[in-house]
Amino acid sequence: MLQGTPILVLKEGTERDRGKSATQSNIAAARAIADAVRSTLGPRGMDKMLVDSMGDITITNDGVTILKDVDVEHPAAKMLVEVAKTQDQQCGDGTTTAVVLAGELLKRAEYLLEQNIHPTVITRGYQIALAEGQRLLEKEIATPVKADDEPMLINCATTAMGSKGVFGSREELAKIAVHAVLRIVEHRGDRTVADVDQIKVEKRHGGTIADTELIEGILLDKERGHPRMPRLVKGAKIALLNSALEIKKTEIESKINIKNANQIQSFLDEEDRTFRKMVEQVKAAGANVLICQKGIDDVVLHYLAKEGIFAVKQVKESDLQKLSRATGAKIVTGLKELSAADLGEAQAVEEKKVGDDDMTFVTGCKNPRSVSILIRGGTEHVTQEVERSLHDALKVVASVLEDGVVCPGGGATEIDLAVKLRKFAPSVGGREQLAVEAFAQSLEAVPWALAENGGYDSINTLIELRGAHDGPNANRNVGVNLADGKAADMWKLHVVEPARVKRQALSSAVGVATMVLRIDDIIASKKSSPSPGGPGGHDH
Repeated sequence: MLQGTPILVLKEGTERDRGKSATQSNIAAARAIADAVRSTLGPRGMDKMLVDSMGDITITNDGVTILKDVDVEHPAAKMLVEVAKTQDQQCGDGTTTAVVLAGELLKRAEYLLEQNIHPTVITRGYQIALAEGQRLLEKEIATPVKADDEPMLINCATTAMGSKGVFGSREELAKIAVHAVLRIVEHRGDRTVADVDQIKVEKRHGGTIADTELIEGILLDKERGHPRMPRLVKGAKIALLNSALEIKKTEIESKINIKNANQIQSFLDEEDRTFRKMVEQVKAAGANVLICQKGIDDVVLHYLAKEGIFAVKQVKESDLQKLSRATGAKIVTGLKELSAADLGEAQAVEEKKVGDDDMTFVTGCKNPRSVSILIRGGTEHVTQEVERSLHDALKVVASVLEDGVVCPGGGATEIDLAVKLRKFAPSVGGREQLAVEAFAQSLEAVPWALAENGGYDSINTLIELRGAHDGPNANRNVGVNLADGKAADMWKLHVVEPARVKRQALSSAVGVATMVLRIDDIIASKKSSPSPGGPGGHDH
């Protein structure tokens, strides 16, 4: 205050939260998000029903789907949503685990803050614990697997889908996921790369989940261009074209002056000749299937049908690229360049009716580097949830193939890390060791939530687990068996997860907890009220 006049540094209406109250409100928001998804963790987790502003419903227990669809207002809570998204992009699975861990780390940090431990000390302790946790994960807990160990890959896929709504058919779906990923995996130098985007997933409701199938080829959501074309072409020679089969209009403005009736006829004849020539070029190359990214003129379609050539128009560019990988065809820009060497091969190209729609199946490709999965299910909500589960399974199998390491699931990895980090804490010394202990305690939230969601006594389960991981005959693979709530060896129960899922969950949870704890001042400017005259203010 200068001679009684207040100095306003911030604009009027700006809210400002500082010190303890800022940290507390951030932690409360982050914990609220973690609590929202906590009950979905594990095979016995519950589902959430999300209703959007249009009244459309989504029923899921996939952590990232829930957080993406909920409109989160609080800035700190938005950071937790980002954690789930990152986890989903990197690993596909473990989204709920990452968020629950982050929430738990913040909850434990709150106790330490109340004991007047500075946030920087807590974050430093968390970083130390994270580094040691990652080391333990790599050196002591993770087990290498071979790329051709199919049962192990199937176990990983089954575990990833265990917590989803497709529990009954997960065995079948896991096999489909593993076979699909093995098809598209590539070796580049000494690296293995599995790009899940090369697997095309189409969903149609009708039938049951058991009717979901893997197609050794590509599925197009399109029908043939003309009813007189054959429905089935065997021994298909496929041409892929990314330009239109239409007569181009000139770029410059032009007029055609016709003086007498004969000229009209010759003009039309010339147009017709052009169209016929296009079809002849396709035929000359030896193609009996033509797949085009742009449009095809009706007259051309008519001539193609006469020649018995199966044609599909307006196909997405991404689908053309997948077709190229599956059939070995090269994508050609113009018909002039089309030659027999550019054609791809497939045993059959067929139009089939799936549900209400006609779809084109390109099947029996020799060595497809791109495949499709057709998902079926009783209702639309079921097919959507199957798609989400399959996405997780595909990503998980890809992670195992790329990294070649797995670790036990069912909370076994977390409990083992917690027990080892507790022993490690005293060697850290100083106040940081309290944070390392808090970190160890936070890890126990995962088995705790698993048992709780299964309807068992979490405390008894936790005590039993700690006992199994500590002492002379400790077994690092013991986790929660959700059939009876007791501790059991996860390897024997085939509950396995990629080490990448755990690694990523730990680092992103610590990352977001650190970020939230270091904020000591929140300055929020006033929401600007919409000005009169629509969103753009006054009329321009």
